[in-house]
Amino acid sequence: MNLCKEGAASGKHQQDGPPRLNSSRCGSNHTPSNGLNQSLSGVPSIGTKKTDGGKMNQELALKREEDFSAIEQVVMQGDLSRLSAEQRVTYYRKVCESAGLNPFTNPFAYILLNGKLTLYAKKDCTEQLRKIHGVSIEELDDKLIDDIYVVTAKARDKHGRVDQAKGAVVLGHLKGEARANAIMKCETKAKRRVTLSICGMGWTDESEIDSIPNAQPVEIDLGTGEIKADVIKPKLSSDQVEELRTILDDCEGKYQKWVYDYVKKTFNDFTGVPADMYDQIKAAAIKNREKNSEHLQVENQADMLVEVAQ
Repeated sequence: MNLCKEGAASGKHQQDGPPRLNSSRCGSNHTPSNGLNQSLSGVPSIGTKKTDGGKMNQELALKREEDFSAIEQVVMQGDLSRLSAEQRVTYYRKVCESAGLNPFTNPFAYILLNGKLTLYAKKDCTEQLRKIHGVSIEELDDKLIDDIYVVTAKARDKHGRVDQAKGAVVLGHLKGEARANAIMKCETKAKRRVTLSICGMGWTDESEIDSIPNAQPVEIDLGTGEIKADVIKPKLSSDQVEELRTILDDCEGKYQKWVYDYVKKTFNDFTGVPADMYDQIKAAAIKNREKNSEHLQVENQADMLVEVAQ
């Protein structure tokens, strides 16, 4: 009778919860319980995973630092075409984040200006900035100077700071709807320019793109950073720039000035020179260097003869 009760009690216990395990065994395969703290089939233990994870985090942090360092150098030069596609995505998002803008609304777009790839502000950018900074347009003054229509916009932000900016368009012989559209565009340009100014954003607004010589909008996939059209030529590398400058240092003074003036006028700096011009510039510079070297040798010999004669 006692055995039946004990059996019933034992059965009841099994129904109420899982069976108890032997303290020295685990599971149906009788794996020793202390085996759970050991690595199985070559799988690293939890402690090893943490170590690997820490190492991976360090590598990722190092990569991010290198990416940001490259981005910083390129941004200082003002040419985003030197960034990789992934770095362009990172830079775009960081710009939006720093300004409090929503990157998914595409507040910026890319433009090729003076051979360099940069960003310009779109309509969504200025509208979001007005909301974020509480910018209100208080006054709009317009006037016609010859055939140029000028609008001055005065704005105030939520802190009471006041700023103003002008927008201008050439009306010329425009009439009817074309003239009306030009006037409205001028007002829009003034509003957007004063918004960017009062918010401390030094970007070019899209309403100004048409009036900038040689400005060329560039279509770039904002999700991947890939340039969709082959409109940007690779630029000289830092090593190539350094080599050209070293060669030019030994060239004739007038030739040096001519080259540097041409580069400054056309590309702003050697970093903006297309890579396919490298061989041409280098060959011409080497030729001038050799000629200058021969000239200096002749002058030195002449000087020596003068000294001997004296």
